[in-house]
Amino acid sequence: MFSVGELVVYPAQGVGKVEKIEEQDVGGAITRFYIVRILSNNVTLMVPVSNAENVGLRSVSDEKRGIEILEYLADRSDFTGYSGQNWNRRYREYSDKLKSKDLIDVAYVLKELFLISKDKELSFGERRLLEQAMGLISMELSYALSVDQSQAKSKIEQFFDDVINRNSAEEEEKKAE
Repeated sequence: MFSVGELVVYPAQGVGKVEKIEEQDVGGAITRFYIVRILSNNVTLMVPVSNAENVGLRSVSDEKRGIEILEYLADRSDFTGYSGQNWNRRYREYSDKLKSKDLIDVAYVLKELFLISKDKELSFGERRLLEQAMGLISMELSYALSVDQSQAKSKIEQFFDDVINRNSAEEEEKKAE
């Protein structure tokens, strides 16, 4: 159970703050709700306390998990790219992952789209998904790592630049051999 003032994450919406817990009459039954204000856009959500886990409401990642996410972003071993899939199928897959309660799914979308964008131009829909994934990851990492969101975003972009530069150097070395 979450408490008033606690930071939580709601899938596809991002980090929010539990502003209050209130009871309301819903169809003749008294139901308890978390009133959560999403910090990035001030949207207020009412999440039934009894269903909070099912909808994916969870605590903000801690520093250890934040570092794990950064390490995951730096690892290209699971990069599948766009081979064999049309953009519509990828879009649906990525949209579903952005709604996941597991931050690693959101990080997967960010990594895939960022790396794809290095090889080809993303469609408008893919660019929107990339921006959404970057916003969700950078916001949560800012709280997990106790940095500004812009610093978290810069750190993520630096990881991608380092990986891309390292891979380019490795490819050049192989060509030279």
